[in-house]
Amino acid sequence: MTRHARNCTAGAVYTYHEKKKDATASGYGTNTQRVGKDSIKDFDCCCLTLQPCRNPVITKHGYLFDKEAILEYILTKKREYARKLKEYEKQMQQEKEQTAKEELKVLQDYLNGRQDIANRLSSSNTSDKASVSNMTNGRDKVLPSFWIPSKTPEAKEAPLQKPDGTIYCPVSGNPLKMKELISIKFTEVTDPDDKRSLIVKQARYMCPITHDVLGNNIPCAVIKTSGDVVTMECVEKLIKKDWINPLDNSKLKPSDIIPLQRGGTGYASVNDSLEGKHERPVLQA
Repeated sequence: MTRHARNCTAGAVYTYHEKKKDATASGYGTNTQRVGKDSIKDFDCCCLTLQPCRNPVITKHGYLFDKEAILEYILTKKREYARKLKEYEKQMQQEKEQTAKEELKVLQDYLNGRQDIANRLSSSNTSDKASVSNMTNGRDKVLPSFWIPSKTPEAKEAPLQKPDGTIYCPVSGNPLKMKELISIKFTEVTDPDDKRSLIVKQARYMCPITHDVLGNNIPCAVIKTSGDVVTMECVEKLIKKDWINPLDNSKLKPSDIIPLQRGGTGYASVNDSLEGKHERPVLQA
């Protein structure tokens, strides 16, 4: 009887461990690697610029943005909406004019149809017949691309839909309004011995109540009334006891606590898929 080891070479069965090891050595199979620390956006960085915020603001759902970046985003979306609305109104005006022309043409055809049948027959006999060639009446200058669907003779212009004037958050997809942005403030770590710049420090900010250092691995929340960033542990153990802000002794409500969304990855599923995969040819057993 053979030994029951993962690297057993005397067995008659090609084990899963041996197949996986051979696939790694030969360049086949899928490479899977957990995303490192450098691939995670810091909790104090803007969701648009991915840089530390100079004037941090958050939405009511807890997404952090730099004020300059999010205002520029909102203005860009408003300009885009105004442009699409003008194009839509122009299309509607053209449709009205086209409808009026068609009604006038129907009326003219009706009036022309009241002429004498004999006159129409005589005029049709004396006049030249209309050509059915696609190279007359200036049509030889038009070269339709029949292999492009939008250039075929039967193709019609896709009508524009009325644009949506609502501005949505670029991260969560929820409706976003400028007046709902909340200014927040981070409390810097006070260390008189550390003379380095704030941007190069690993421990930059702390909770103003417990003085715990903030980071990606520590859930944080924002007090809506004062804008201070505190830890969720502080909220659960101190603030929720009597719903009083320890910094200014003001009364709080549950809606005044906004959980701060932590830094995500560059993947579509933020904070859900922290593994990177590289597909390679499959090793057949």
